[in-house]
Amino acid sequence: MPTYSYACTQCDNRFDIVQSFTDEALSVCSECSGKLRKLFNSVGIVFKGSGFYRTDSRGGSSTASEPAKTDSGSSSSSDSSTGSTAATSTAVAS
Repeated sequence: MPTYSYACTQCDNRFDIVQSFTDEALSVCSECSGKLRKLFNSVGIVFKGSGFYRTDSRGGSSTASEPAKTDSGSSSSSDSSTGSTAATSTAVAS
């Protein structure tokens, strides 16, 4: 069941209450008998799994070649990895 937040317009009494979807909204403050208004809060959302981040939608060759360039110790190994990436890109484009 959802939790709703209410605030009194006269005494500024604020409270949360768990109500069913079918329950009527509260309209009278329990402390001063003033008018209540329902407060709307932001909803916390947690994205789990792949596909929610900018890095998830990028091609595998661009993200795979970047760590190889930074992790390689010599320039000849980075040149060979760049050449294999170019050959793969050409094969994919054909």
